[in-house]
Amino acid sequence: MIEILHQDDALIAVNKPAGLAVHRSKMVGNAESFLIDELRAQVGDTVYLAHRLDRATSGVLLVARSSEVAAALGEQFMGRDVHKDYLAVVRGWPEPAEGLVDYPLPGSRDTGPRREARTRYRRLATVEVPIPLGRYPQQRYALVACAPETGRFRQIRKHMAHIHHPIIGDCQHGRSDHNRLYKQYFGCHRMLLHARRITLRHPLEGTPLVIEAPLDAAWTALLDRFGWSIEGA
Repeated sequence: MIEILHQDDALIAVNKPAGLAVHRSKMVGNAESFLIDELRAQVGDTVYLAHRLDRATSGVLLVARSSEVAAALGEQFMGRDVHKDYLAVVRGWPEPAEGLVDYPLPGSRDTGPRREARTRYRRLATVEVPIPLGRYPQQRYALVACAPETGRFRQIRKHMAHIHHPIIGDCQHGRSDHNRLYKQYFGCHRMLLHARRITLRHPLEGTPLVIEAPLDAAWTALLDRFGWSIEGA
C-alpha cells in the first residue's frame, strides 16, 4: 500500500518509497511496478501526476484527481510558487555551511541547452566515522537540507556533486566507494535523498497547504546511529 499523507476532492499526496518508479518511461528500464498504477488501484479512480520524483528518491509526491487540477498544479510549479524541502546525506562537510548553488543544467536526460538552475542548501549536522577509505583513515559526512528554486532534471543530485559533496547512494552522480561503505557498514542500500516537505496553494481553495513525509527505516536508523536530529529543520 502506498502511504497517503493527504487526500481531498482535488488532490492526493503520497509518501513515495525509494526505488519505486513513478510511471513508465525509458529512464526506468525494466521496472515492473509503478506508483501511478498502484495508486489508481488503491483509490479506485483515475489520478494524474502533478510532478515527478526520481525513482531513487523518497518523499512527498502530489497527484491530482482531475486533469484540470493537474494543470492548475502545473502552473504553480512552472511559476515557482511551490516550495520544496529535501533532506540529503552527502560526502564531506559543505563549506560554507549554508549557500546557494547557481549552476545551469541541461533538460531531461541531459540533452538540450543549459538553463538556469539554483539550489539552496544548509548543513544541519556532521559526523566523522573511523572507517578507512582510500588515503583517509576517517570519513566525513553531513546531513543537509536542500531547497531547489528551479526544477531541472536531477537538480539537487547534480548540484551537490558539482560542489564536490555528492549524495550517498547516488549511482549516477555520486561516489561508488562511499556508496559501498554505507551498504557494508550501515546496511543502507538506498539513495539518501528525501522530499521531506512541500508547500503550495490548494488548487481549488487557494489556501496554504503544507504536507510533510516521514522518513523511512533506513533514514531513521542512520539518524539514530549518527546522533542526528531534524527537529526544527
